[in-house]
Amino acid sequence: MMKNFEDYFSQFDSEIKKKLETIRTEIKNEIPEGEECIKYLMPTFVFQGKNMIHFAAFTNHIGLYPGPEAISFYEQELSNYKTSKGAIQIPLDEDIPLDLIKKIVRHGKERILKTTKTTNK
Repeated sequence: MMKNFEDYFSQFDSEIKKKLETIRTEIKNEIPEGEECIKYLMPTFVFQGKNMIHFAAFTNHIGLYPGPEAISFYEQELSNYKTSKGAIQIPLDEDIPLDLIKKIVRHGKERILKTTKTTNK
């Protein structure tokens, strides 16, 4: 049973581990107050009690799961990637788009803060 990010990362080779760690670091830099946990068998960042972004490694890509709202908001910038309703596929043979990940995480944080403020009034 996977308990934490280290358990998850340990199943991959060093190259994939490095990519996963890079993604983890970028997300943590954007939301240092985010909580790391495993949900749906994937590394997940939770912010203010809400799932913010999941990520996972697969045979040919790393999947990012920021939710459908982020996918549609960044549709233009994601045009080079295979996407679905709530997922982005980054091929393993490409560099991780760190600036784009930062934007997506910031956007998710703002969205959660807005919904939290309006529901707490």
